[in-house]
Amino acid sequence: LKLIENAIEHDENQAGAGNADLRIRKTQHSTLSRRFVEVMTDYNKTQTDYRERCKGRIQRQLDIAGKQVGDEDLEEMIESGNPGVFTQGIITDTQQAKQTLADIEARHNDIMKLESSIRELHDMFMDMAMLVESQGEMVDRIEYNVEHAKEFVDRAVADTKKAVQYQSKARRKKIIILIVVTVIIVILSLWLIQYIPGI
Repeated sequence: LKLIENAIEHDENQAGAGNADLRIRKTQHSTLSRRFVEVMTDYNKTQTDYRERCKGRIQRQLDIAGKQVGDEDLEEMIESGNPGVFTQGIITDTQQAKQTLADIEARHNDIMKLESSIRELHDMFMDMAMLVESQGEMVDRIEYNVEHAKEFVDRAVADTKKAVQYQSKARRKKIIILIVVTVIIVILSLWLIQYIPGI
C-alpha cells in the first residue's frame, strides 16, 4: 500500500491532480487501505482469541501436572519469556509428565511468537488507522470527483451523438440548398438566353 501511495504521489506530481486515471487509482488505494484495516482488525481479534485459548490449555496442563498457578502468575510467566518457569516443581518421572512438559513449553513458545505478532500487527494497525484518518477528506473528494466524472462522460457521449446528428442534418441542408441554387441558376440562364437577344 505504501508503494502504491508513493507511485500515486509521484504520478500526481508529474501529471497533476486532474488526471481521471490518477483519481481512480487514489480511490482504489483508499478502498484497499480501508479493507486492509478491517482485515487487520479481524486478524488481531483472532490472534488475541488464539492466545487466550493457548493460555487456557497451558493452565489446564499445569493443573494436570499438579502445579497450581493463578491468572496473574501465568501472565507473568508468559511475559518473562522463559519456558523454564513452567518446569519448576514439575516431576517428570513418567512419560506422561514429560509429554505434558513438552506440550507446555511448545505452547509457551507459540504464545511468545503470537505476542510478538500481535505487537507488530497493533503497530501496523495504528499506522494504517492514522493514514486512513489523515487521508479521509481527500478520499471523500476523490470519490465525489469519480462519481461526477461518470456523469460528465455520459453527458459528453450524449452531446457527441447530438453533434453527429446535427452535422448530418446540416450536410443534407447544404446539399439541398446547393441543388436549389443550381436549379435557379440554370433557370435564370435559360431565361436570359431566351429573352435577351445576343447572349
